[in-house]
Amino acid sequence: MIPFWSGILATLREPDTLASIRLSVHTTCVIMPLLAVCGVALGYMLGRWQGRWISLLDFMVTLPLVFPPIATGFLLLMLLGRRSIIGSFLQKTMGLELIFSFWSVVLAAFIAGLPLIVKPVQAAIRGDTNRLIEAAYVLGKSPATTFFKVVLPSIRKSIAIGLSLAFARSLGEVGVTLMLGGNISGKTSTISLEIYNAVFTGEYDRAFALVFLLGTVSLLLILLTRRLARE
Repeated sequence: MIPFWSGILATLREPDTLASIRLSVHTTCVIMPLLAVCGVALGYMLGRWQGRWISLLDFMVTLPLVFPPIATGFLLLMLLGRRSIIGSFLQKTMGLELIFSFWSVVLAAFIAGLPLIVKPVQAAIRGDTNRLIEAAYVLGKSPATTFFKVVLPSIRKSIAIGLSLAFARSLGEVGVTLMLGGNISGKTSTISLEIYNAVFTGEYDRAFALVFLLGTVSLLLILLTRRLARE
């Protein structure tokens, strides 16, 4: 067992492997607050409001769950690329280039993980929480007070479960990242893309070490989600 663990640790300490791990950790630190804020806000809107535009928003949020990631990445590439209206506007006015940069990796991870936090929150809002909101309004509570003192405490378990699932999904994102980030070693190559690179070059030991790392993280997240569900 000692040679096995020493081999895993030695592989994970290789420069290219460490670079992909650092990039994934950095990306996660950026997107988790964004997922928490945007996921809860969108879940609340979709759970409370109705209408044609809300249905369209629900469709757009849910689309990454069923649409092939590589196709989602292609559409985002056309929408945000250098020759697109949005991409050229961001580059000229803010000097921000999304494609083939760190921010393309952040965007890909955010898009991949967002539905998994929005949907649990939406389902919780449409359940018992809706009745609690109406009761708070009847008692004269303001929308802000109701949201922070009624809504958030009642859906905290759904938020925690959704965030853990969104984290796991964003960590394993490949298709959108490949299209937007271009798989540039040391710059946009995440752990998942580094597994692809290692297999492509025949470095199966390095691929196995990264798969083992992702598998361990995924197992811990599954155990956390099951515990939260029981509680």
